[in-house]
Amino acid sequence: MRVGRPIKAVPQPVCDYCGERAQLASFGDEIYPYRDDHNAVWICTSCEAWIGVRPRSRHNAPLGRLADATLRDAKSRLHDALEPLAEAKVRRDGVSIFEARAKAVRWVATALGFAPMPPSLHSFSLDQCNQALHYVDTWKAHRDAS
Repeated sequence: MRVGRPIKAVPQPVCDYCGERAQLASFGDEIYPYRDDHNAVWICTSCEAWIGVRPRSRHNAPLGRLADATLRDAKSRLHDALEPLAEAKVRRDGVSIFEARAKAVRWVATALGFAPMPPSLHSFSLDQCNQALHYVDTWKAHRDAS
C-alpha cells in the first residue's frame, strides 16, 4: 500500500472530432506521425488528430486540444503571423523568445476575449485561430498605414 501523495493518472485526452480516446505514441511506434523524434504525441487513430506532450512532463500531459490537419495549419499560420512581433519584442525588450511568444498569444487572446487562461496556441479552436489571424492582420495593416 502506497503512503503519501497520490499518483496522478496519466491524462488521456478525448478527440473533439470523433469522441475516441487518444493514444500516446512515441518515435518508433507505427502510429507516430513524424519521421524524426519530436517527442511523444497523443493521437486519435481514427481521424488522425494529434497534439504534442508538454516538455519534461512526467505524466505526458497534452499541450492542448487534439488538432486535425486544418487546425494544425491554422495554428501554424497564426504562429507565423505572431513570430515577427515576438522577435521584435526580443530585440526591443531583451526578453526570451518564449516569453515574447507567450505575451503575443496572451495579447491576442485578451483582445478577443478568449476563455482559456493562461492562453496557448495549442488550446485555440479553428474559429479562434481564424479570429486571431484576422485581428493580427488588421492590427498590422493599421500599424503600417500610420
